[in-house]
Amino acid sequence: ATSLSTQQQRQVSLYVDALLDWNQRMNLTAVTDESEVMTRHVVDSLAVLPPLERAYTSRGGDISGIRLVDVGSGAGLPGLILAVARPSWKFTLLESMRKRCTFLEHAVEVMELSNVDVVCDRAEGQNAGQSHDFRESFDVAAARAVAELKILAEYCLPLVRVGGLFIAAKGHDPHEEIRSAKAAVGKLGASMLDLCNVESMGPHGQRTAVVYLKERTTPKKYPRQPGTPSKTPL
Repeated sequence: ATSLSTQQQRQVSLYVDALLDWNQRMNLTAVTDESEVMTRHVVDSLAVLPPLERAYTSRGGDISGIRLVDVGSGAGLPGLILAVARPSWKFTLLESMRKRCTFLEHAVEVMELSNVDVVCDRAEGQNAGQSHDFRESFDVAAARAVAELKILAEYCLPLVRVGGLFIAAKGHDPHEEIRSAKAAVGKLGASMLDLCNVESMGPHGQRTAVVYLKERTTPKKYPRQPGTPSKTPL
């Protein structure tokens, strides 16, 4: 497991306090108990680091200054937790709901994180995925979102540079999802690199991290307009 210094642990607990406080006013998480937030959200988020770093270094990448985009960041998971654990990396939290972005901006301030940008935008259409600032500009796209893999891939892969990685945190048995995403992932210029079981102390037991390698430039037409990827998946 990834161990955190005392200062990092303090940042995480400031995050947990802010999350539970704001959660009373807006729905950020279904989990309302502090210890459960720690085991479910924090531990789950940190669990993607070992497979991510393993895959990145195995491709000859230098892990000291990774640029990572957390797509559909929601309450900032895994992005904010990873930003605490890896202060030398640069993080972009992409979230389309304004009120969630307000929370994320607040959390970044409270946690005193200087390596995080919050971008309030959608991943698809003429938005982030098609913008020159973001398209194919990240080393890694990570998502712990609820969308099915083939939909998630269309949100995430256009943002990743050729040679970079897309890592999705999934439940204990994503095999069906992986199979049905295979063609879509190929169209978007990537292929599966690894499927890792990750330890989770949460109530849902085993989790998996699915890692994809971006091998070719994503065709310009992807991602399609907002709403299209989820309505008519590739």
